[in-house]
Amino acid sequence: MRSEVVDVRTGSSPTVHDLTDVCERFVAESAGGGDGLLHVFVPHATAGVALIETGSGSDDDLLALLETLLPGGFGWRHRHGSPGHGRDHVLPAFVAPYATLPVISGRLELGTWQRVCLVDTNQDNLQRKVRLSLLQG
Repeated sequence: MRSEVVDVRTGSSPTVHDLTDVCERFVAESAGGGDGLLHVFVPHATAGVALIETGSGSDDDLLALLETLLPGGFGWRHRHGSPGHGRDHVLPAFVAPYATLPVISGRLELGTWQRVCLVDTNQDNLQRKVRLSLLQG
């Protein structure tokens, strides 16, 4: 298995950050033209990984829906950090902190509009780490 940690600057506002190009580069360098599984993991308690279309508004729709489902003004019991930070700790229950994707003939297999994205609503953590691991078949 080959594994690599990638640093991602997400900034101080909720974001859907596209990781697809980074994932495809890692697979191209690691798979040697073979098959396997790419595991994308965010080792944070307040972020997740989503497969979603980007650039068409779906990424903004996801953030808006998360704000509706997990409003910052809710009476969160988890109270450290900025106001509403408790929702960031609930986010991974809705957007898992990992995704496992097929690699076929050295290429990441995604649907036509699917992109691999880091979902981060935490304004207190401006920098994230993403672990990419390739398990070859």
